[in-house]
Amino acid sequence: MAGERLLMRKLREILRLKWECRLTHREIARSAGIGTGTVCAYVQRAQAAGLSWPLPEELDDAALTVRLFPPAPGVEVERLPPDWSWVHQELRRKHVTLQLLWGEYAAAHPVNHYRYSQFCELYRRFAARLKPSMRQVHRAGEKAFVDFAGSKPRLVDPETGAVREVELFVGVLGASSETYAEAVESQELEPWIRAHVHMFEAWGGAPEMLVPDNLKSGVTKPCRYEPEVNRSYGEMAAHYGTAVIPARSYRPKDKAKVEAGVLLAERWILAVLRHRIFFSLHELNAAIRELTGHLNERRIRALGVSRRELFEQLDRPALKPLPPRRYELGQWKTCRVSIDYHIAIEYNTYSVPYTLLYEQVEARLTADVVEVFHNGRRITSHRRLRGRGQSSTYPEHMPASHRAHAEWTPSRLIHWAEKSGPATGRVVEQILRSRPHPEQGYRACLGLMRLGKKHGDGRLEAACARAERLAAVSFKTVHNILQAGLDRVPIADESLAPSPPPQGHPNIRGADYYASQETEC
Repeated sequence: MAGERLLMRKLREILRLKWECRLTHREIARSAGIGTGTVCAYVQRAQAAGLSWPLPEELDDAALTVRLFPPAPGVEVERLPPDWSWVHQELRRKHVTLQLLWGEYAAAHPVNHYRYSQFCELYRRFAARLKPSMRQVHRAGEKAFVDFAGSKPRLVDPETGAVREVELFVGVLGASSETYAEAVESQELEPWIRAHVHMFEAWGGAPEMLVPDNLKSGVTKPCRYEPEVNRSYGEMAAHYGTAVIPARSYRPKDKAKVEAGVLLAERWILAVLRHRIFFSLHELNAAIRELTGHLNERRIRALGVSRRELFEQLDRPALKPLPPRRYELGQWKTCRVSIDYHIAIEYNTYSVPYTLLYEQVEARLTADVVEVFHNGRRITSHRRLRGRGQSSTYPEHMPASHRAHAEWTPSRLIHWAEKSGPATGRVVEQILRSRPHPEQGYRACLGLMRLGKKHGDGRLEAACARAERLAAVSFKTVHNILQAGLDRVPIADESLAPSPPPQGHPNIRGADYYASQETEC
């Protein structure tokens, strides 16, 4: 009824501006916000009905409608219903409302259109016949729902024949139900984010929001009100200009789209491939892409169009454009700067400016680079090292005078070690000399200091002497000696030498036995 009252107000305003203010049709159209043709049509109908300004007071809105749009004599006006599928699709566009659609429908059929209230009621009846997940109004390009399927595809090892299960990632756009599916190794962070990147590239854009389930790779701490999104996942979303809005725990209706998408993927992809054998993810995904294309081309019975057609009409124009550079996965780690102004990551060390001694920093690890941040500011980067025990040190990170800026120096460490004994002093000196920069050996020397506090100076000196005897001078060697208690065994003890095998024992056959066996053969 509000739409009808608005139409009548505009009609009365058109007649007032025409006959009282004597404006042109173009000026009236600009003032009333309607087309010039509509103004001409309404004025002509009013003139044909013999109306003039001011309108008679007894002429209410209903009577005015009958005067301007009279039904054919003796014939009941047959209402022309709109295309409800079209109405349902248009409602998914941004800022489109039922009132706006009714106004366009009434303008196209001025005589035989439904009133606004009946128009809304008939649309609600149409929407009630759709599936519950389809009744939700999803705006074009607004949301993409993502999840893993419960059923898992399988791969066969071509050499051993062993069968292993992999995961099926599924993404569904809210407005068009366009579906993306991809097999990945696991639900870990790296495959999870890689599947998102491939999904965005397949769609040619990114939605405004991502709605994942509360799996660990997406949500670090699930919470109904303030969930904590995985930092790398949030970084990926920011790279593509989208936001992560996790579904509430135990609320499947929050992600009903992807629940239906997973069901369709299991029926029209996994079930179709159940008799086929795949030996690699590449081979499996090629088959999945083909079947996903068929799924998106299938027509939705209730709407009479396919997901791909809806995608081209609704979602594709509304998706955000992709950035020029593909997102590169980065994993974050919190580190503490050690006394040697290095941080330890995966058994290797990387230098930072010496002014950050003992400060907490954050490291972002990609496939080739390690970036270090302090208070949100990037302070340095290193090429990522492979293997163990390696170190990357920039000369500009080292102090001009280590004595002036740091607590420990090589001479002080050696002096401390000699308090435990000469062997300990020599071990510390060799550790410092074996590094490209002496500061890189500070960590190992401090480790020896902690061993001395734990086991005592006497045991540490004995362990260092044994490490020298073995020609294996390192913190790890000394630690293992102390842990095994070998520092308590005298170095010159004869019991350490391997004892010769016993001779003449009845259970030992000896060389003569085998010689006789060869003679008999």
